[in-house]
Amino acid sequence: MNAERVFIGLGANLGDARATVNAAFEALAALPGTQVVARSSLYRTAPVEARGPDFVNAVAELRTELDPEVLLRALQAIEARHERQRPYRNAPRTLDLDVLFVGDRSIATPTLTVPHPRLQQRAFVLEPLLELAPGFTHPTLGALAPWRAGTAGQAIERLA
Repeated sequence: MNAERVFIGLGANLGDARATVNAAFEALAALPGTQVVARSSLYRTAPVEARGPDFVNAVAELRTELDPEVLLRALQAIEARHERQRPYRNAPRTLDLDVLFVGDRSIATPTLTVPHPRLQQRAFVLEPLLELAPGFTHPTLGALAPWRAGTAGQAIERLA
């Protein structure tokens, strides 16, 4: 199987969120058949459609031979190692790992939707993604850069 270009969204807003996101980058690099090609800066963002402390968010670009469903299970195992709980939708979290894109594929299964829904409406995804891939094109929406205008009201700050 050939390695596919995959983008993963990372976020945390409980505990030492910055350290957790950095640890998650390392865990992604340790996945079998997977290489972290690039990692965005870390960003502080206000919760969207949720309450709780600010998030630390980032995006990783991977090359992976893992099947998307296998990758999803591996991401959920990383979240579990960081004591991720899911008490209710959009609850604060110790770690959240989302499959944003798998090549230019569209995937819709009971457990995985790719491209990740609503990512074009979220500054916490768009800013780090476009930092890594400024001209990135969504398989159905086209260029993502113009979608930034719709997220202008969302608080986001690149961390040093």
